[in-house]
Amino acid sequence: MSEPASPGESQRAAPRFFVGCEDDESEGLEDYDGCNMRTDMELYEDDEDADSPPERQIVVGICSMMKKSKSKPMTQILERLCRFEYITVVIFPEDVILNEPVDKWPLCDCLVSFHSKGFPLDKAVSYANLRNPLLINDLNTQYYIQDRREVYRILQQEGIDLPRYAVLNRDPDKPDECNLVEGEDHVEVNGEVFPKPFVEKPVCAEDHNVYIYYPTSAGGGSQRLFRKIGSRSSVYSPESNVRKTGSYIYEEFMPTDGTDVKVYTVGPDYAHAEARKSPALDGKVERDSEGKEIRYPVMLTAMEKLVARKVCLAFKQTVCGFDLLRANGHSYVCDVNGFSFVKNSMKYYDDCAKILGNIVMRELAPQFHIPWSIPTEAEDIPIVPTTSGTMMELRCVIAIIRHGDRTPKQKMKMEVRNPMFFELFDKYGGYKTGKLKLKKPKQLQEVLDIARQLLLELGDGREDCEIEEKKSKLEQLKTVLEMYGHFSGINRKVQITYLPHGQPKTSSEEEDTRKECPSLLLVLKWGGELTPAGRVQAEELGRAFRCMYPGGQGDYAGFPGCGLLRLHSTYRHDLKIYASDEGRVQMTAAAFAKGLLALEGELTPILVQMVKSANMNGLLDNDSDSLSGCQHRVKARLHEIMQKDQEFTEEDYDRLAPTGAASVVNSMRIVENPVMTCDQVYTLIQSLTSQIRKRLEDPKSADLQLYHSESLELMLQRWSKLERDFRMKSGRYDISKIPDIYDCVKYDVQHNATLGLEDTLELFRLSRALADIIIPQEYGINKVEKLDIAYAYCLPLVKKIQLDLQRTHEDESVNKLHPLYSRGVMSPGRHVRTRLYFTSESHVHSLLSTFRYGGLLDEEKDQQWKRAMDYLGAVSELNYMTQIVIMLYEDNNKDPSSEERFHVELHFSPGVKGCEEEEKAPMGFGFRPASAEVNPGSLEDLSRDEPDRALPLSEPMGIHRRSPLIRNRKTGSMECAGLFSTTVLGGSSSAPNLQDYARTHRKKFSSGSLSYKDELLSMPAVKRFSVSFAKHPTNGWWGCGPGSFPSLTAGFEGCSMVPSIYPLETLHNSLSLKQVDEFITAVCETALCEPLSSLLTALSAMFDSQNQPSVDSYMPQRVLSSSVSPRQRSDRPPWCECSFSFM
Repeated sequence: MSEPASPGESQRAAPRFFVGCEDDESEGLEDYDGCNMRTDMELYEDDEDADSPPERQIVVGICSMMKKSKSKPMTQILERLCRFEYITVVIFPEDVILNEPVDKWPLCDCLVSFHSKGFPLDKAVSYANLRNPLLINDLNTQYYIQDRREVYRILQQEGIDLPRYAVLNRDPDKPDECNLVEGEDHVEVNGEVFPKPFVEKPVCAEDHNVYIYYPTSAGGGSQRLFRKIGSRSSVYSPESNVRKTGSYIYEEFMPTDGTDVKVYTVGPDYAHAEARKSPALDGKVERDSEGKEIRYPVMLTAMEKLVARKVCLAFKQTVCGFDLLRANGHSYVCDVNGFSFVKNSMKYYDDCAKILGNIVMRELAPQFHIPWSIPTEAEDIPIVPTTSGTMMELRCVIAIIRHGDRTPKQKMKMEVRNPMFFELFDKYGGYKTGKLKLKKPKQLQEVLDIARQLLLELGDGREDCEIEEKKSKLEQLKTVLEMYGHFSGINRKVQITYLPHGQPKTSSEEEDTRKECPSLLLVLKWGGELTPAGRVQAEELGRAFRCMYPGGQGDYAGFPGCGLLRLHSTYRHDLKIYASDEGRVQMTAAAFAKGLLALEGELTPILVQMVKSANMNGLLDNDSDSLSGCQHRVKARLHEIMQKDQEFTEEDYDRLAPTGAASVVNSMRIVENPVMTCDQVYTLIQSLTSQIRKRLEDPKSADLQLYHSESLELMLQRWSKLERDFRMKSGRYDISKIPDIYDCVKYDVQHNATLGLEDTLELFRLSRALADIIIPQEYGINKVEKLDIAYAYCLPLVKKIQLDLQRTHEDESVNKLHPLYSRGVMSPGRHVRTRLYFTSESHVHSLLSTFRYGGLLDEEKDQQWKRAMDYLGAVSELNYMTQIVIMLYEDNNKDPSSEERFHVELHFSPGVKGCEEEEKAPMGFGFRPASAEVNPGSLEDLSRDEPDRALPLSEPMGIHRRSPLIRNRKTGSMECAGLFSTTVLGGSSSAPNLQDYARTHRKKFSSGSLSYKDELLSMPAVKRFSVSFAKHPTNGWWGCGPGSFPSLTAGFEGCSMVPSIYPLETLHNSLSLKQVDEFITAVCETALCEPLSSLLTALSAMFDSQNQPSVDSYMPQRVLSSSVSPRQRSDRPPWCECSFSFM
């Protein structure tokens, strides 16, 4: 090979960078203005005299489509590469590549060539065979990279983890590889079953139309990914069936919390990784001010670096990109892209050019007799910036949140003996456990078919001795299952229990007529689904929740809660969202995530990718059949007390409200005589059902649609059922129905007020007073009972919270921002862990009881805790979207072993506002993100992180007893109020508008009158969350008449009224992590104590002995027999033997 002509001057003065063929090598590439730029790197310099004659040059040829060879990353790297003194770069023109034979292509010693759309790979292979240059990326393996089947085969061969998959080849010559069976919620490919969600990828790697199919339990449909078009990379489709033409790879979906990691190798010993928002999440591409997709460099674990090395060597691609999925604590390779460069990283361009230059020189310098040795340099040390001075940094946020507004929960029981039900029970394995839960559409359809068949037989007058079901219940079963015209799987379910001797006999008369043969108890549950209003509540609360996180100027300025978005987008936010398996809870979690992270589109993709089902070990779910004997005893005692037809006596107050909770005492005063109040409630229900029947008879009401597609018939059914069940045949009232009555009337007063039904507000008032007694006391009447029931419900959750607080540091499984490659991020070391737990009312009650009565603090010694307990005692209802929030801070200046190193705060909100005026609601002492026990200088000063910092206060801020930041009812928008200054109140909130607020109100604040500690302890009830009101045009505000709230804005079509949510109130702001850890440890040890059950029974009797008869004296025998010790209960896992795998 002849040596190309060289310019007369030294290579160091003019790096060689040419485009063209052998005869035209003197033509410079004018587009590359940076060719003459010099760097200060010693690697590109030597001590030789500049006038010495140039040595033989090594020619590096770039053979690719011009769009690739002229791209910015390639340009940046080639500029740096040609600064190697002995290297000249030649770019093959696209016209030559496409139209000239390979023997006419430019000559080179080293070839960088890679396939892209339109590139003739066959010709490149021929050229390599002809000229035999050093290949940076092997050409033959690039054929494999174009076929996803081959990529997966090679990955498996090399022992690299990848998702479980199967290949469907629609090839007439290979019929055994084309077996596809599609079910409602799964596909079976060649015998391999993939439940939804699963991924469907075309076998051709050039086809980017990848589909993700979602289960019906999450809403069904599919997300369709494609090559980016503008700012979209995917769209949601309601289509749930897989494609019927073409060959595909089917693989299990990996839950990555909405993040993809792209890895770029340059040789086997170098890998650069970047994280981006998953295109499957909401399909919106996040772009910067220059229109480029936003990605942030993250650090790879040691195992991931080994994977990168394996990929690089297995595919023989020195420069190689591949996709990594981080899920369930492991890393999986899901795609190999071949030749890929990082975009917009100067550090990567330096590294890449240096490594490629070294590879070329190491391989070719000896044969060209060029004096060269590999330079040795000290390894880069990833220095993570730490905060200076005495600052406190937010490290962890844990929130336990109740689901949003829902439709009334309803239940219907019926005993069945028909063989068709037994066959269904057997078909789905009911005999294995004696119980069966049916939720899938196919299963519910089978139940509906049986109900239709039985009704048809009854209608034909064909009496069958085996058909003992009541016609009315079968009709209700049929009506409920036919609602909405389709099954969603998350708002209806059927539970079937095997009864070996039939249902227990309730009278001697029945004993004569009933046969003691096996039967099935069928329980139909429906309703309880999240309403549109509930979705809005959750999404708005998610937006407001951002405001607890520090900083957020720069690109995010002007957006509420910009600090959280900044942390999350730069992969310094470790977020996990857990939800119980109830549909309303899961959809609440998805809507909250949508608001929290400013996502777009449907909830189904967010639910599948961001929300983890946490029904293992009873973390957020519980089996009502496994409740403690204590709860049965409590319910029996409540029933006995509430059946007295007389006014409450002092003895009743002591028995029913021994803790002195103000909310219970106030409700008892409203009720006065429980039986008389129940009489009134029953009469009002009769009046209500009568009014609904009259409406049904009115022809004008024939097509009347109530809220959320409910009809008048369905409304009448739920109220008629309550009317039948509330008053028993004995004339006594079933107290357990009071929560259901309150649930129904609250729903109708809020959402169906336009019907104008009379006396609904009076029914609401009375049922609420009864419910405010019954509901909280069902979770224990005295402190001992409250704790026992709380432990039965939430012990796993309490233990998980302890682990969350302990594992804030050194978590290898999260995406960590790489400090050396981060542009515009001044604090790459800042990392915040967020754990969100969405659950039902029972868990929230139980967790709150654990904190209140478990011995966290002594009310007599801690005034702040006493005030918090008084406030909680005055809260009558833990409504939808109730929140318990725990925040952990770290003072990096304190000794790691010091108790002052970590600081914990406990906050609470009772959730959505009720119908009463705000002034009547109990008031806390505001949201105080700073501790009263530290001085102002010890709190985090975010001004060191320029893009993330909050604006400083120009004037000192004083504290007013009443907050000037009152909710603005006129705007109807969510205000991130609580505009705290980080320099005064710590680094847990952003304050972008505080100076503007101060200027607007023209107030001069002074802090001279109060000490800092007094200021914080007297902090007013700052309204942090003022979540949107939204009014549906056809609905009034909770039946309060037109004009009551004229300033509410209209919006959220179909959402009726969306009440606002109470702000967070601080229960305590100066706990140490050690205190909380020791408290939780003590709780777990107490709960697992062997003799606890007998101790609780004795203590319970002791507490009540002076005011009431023995607990057991009025207990039904079947209830007494259910008492078991804590270690025997199935809902209490043995913590000493199990560990969590879902961090």
